[in-house]
Amino acid sequence: MTTETTSARGARRLTAVLRQEEQVKPLELFFDLVFVLAITQCTALMSDNPTWEGLAKGLLVLGVLWWSWVGYAWLTSVVDPEEGMVRLVLLAAMAALLVVSLCVPEAFDDLALLFACAYGVVRAAQIALFVIASRDDPNLRRSVIGLAGGTAVGVGILVGASFADGLLQGALWALALLLDMGEPYLFGAEGWKLVPGHFAERHGLIIIIALGESIVAIGIGAEHGIDAGVVIAAVLGVAVAGALWWLYFDVVALVAARRLSKAAPGRERNDVARDCYSYLHFPMVAGIVLVALGLKKTLAHVDDPLELVPAVALLGGAALYLLAHVAFRWRNVHRFSVQRLGCAILLLALIPAATELTSLTTLAILAAILAALIAWEVRRFAELRDRLRHQIASETAQA
Repeated sequence: MTTETTSARGARRLTAVLRQEEQVKPLELFFDLVFVLAITQCTALMSDNPTWEGLAKGLLVLGVLWWSWVGYAWLTSVVDPEEGMVRLVLLAAMAALLVVSLCVPEAFDDLALLFACAYGVVRAAQIALFVIASRDDPNLRRSVIGLAGGTAVGVGILVGASFADGLLQGALWALALLLDMGEPYLFGAEGWKLVPGHFAERHGLIIIIALGESIVAIGIGAEHGIDAGVVIAAVLGVAVAGALWWLYFDVVALVAARRLSKAAPGRERNDVARDCYSYLHFPMVAGIVLVALGLKKTLAHVDDPLELVPAVALLGGAALYLLAHVAFRWRNVHRFSVQRLGCAILLLALIPAATELTSLTTLAILAAILAALIAWEVRRFAELRDRLRHQIASETAQA
């Protein structure tokens, strides 16, 4: 073996290898396990303080965590996460993200600075890998430089927010999130790269992870004891989670993945990925997390009415999820889902009644509305649904 061969292999171990396969790698799934804890912590933060302030804090933390996850979804759609030094950096980022997750309950209090610093490490690792991956791609390098600037400003504002409190602290968090999420939109998406099948699958998996939190919430809510009411509520909770799964994965996810794959590489595809996945999947995940909060409160007191904030979380969270679907469909195929918009409006209108009915009754109404929506769509669009599912499956098999 020559010295040149040894050096080349050593360099390959230290560099980043561009991604080729569309299938999500095991290390990416391993990375997402830490995000499971982060989502659980956000639900716990809101559950421990079921007020408007607690709800706002939980959603701000979720937004910040979401955007860090989005960064790694884009990263691993550019580079192979299991080649070169990427594997080691991802494991280090996992450790930092774990620290971030542990700090969530006190992210606005005693652990605010530690949260911001650990979050900075998570984002810095992502930027470092993007810099390595873009060394031979000037367009990607320019986009990475813009991302690095926006990220630095966002992290800096979070560090500053750790020394504030009250409304000022919340405003700084909102500003940091707004600037960070706005950077890809303001500075364009021409330079980014992605593998469509991988990118769509990765976001579908994060929806499943969020739905898993609703199942966890059922278990936590039932920890005070199990009786007939709790059993019924648990079954209804699974029905709601299953309905949310159906509404996304039955057709919507398939159509969106095909739309992304057929978009022209470059600006068009990147714009679709940014809008449909990076942006519009956040209200979907936030809606699921809010539903999980409502399920947790319902299982704890099935015979009592929900207080206003948990009622807003349960019904408003499901409405937010449906509204995100309406926007998602419009952005993908420029068609308007009247039935999902109508159901979202109905759920919002039922919030006042939810504070008077037992929480078990409210949960049953939610499950019935979602089931009716699914049944109506299956019947109304039966032929189109069948054709789309088989056509897309055939295209996938041929690819």
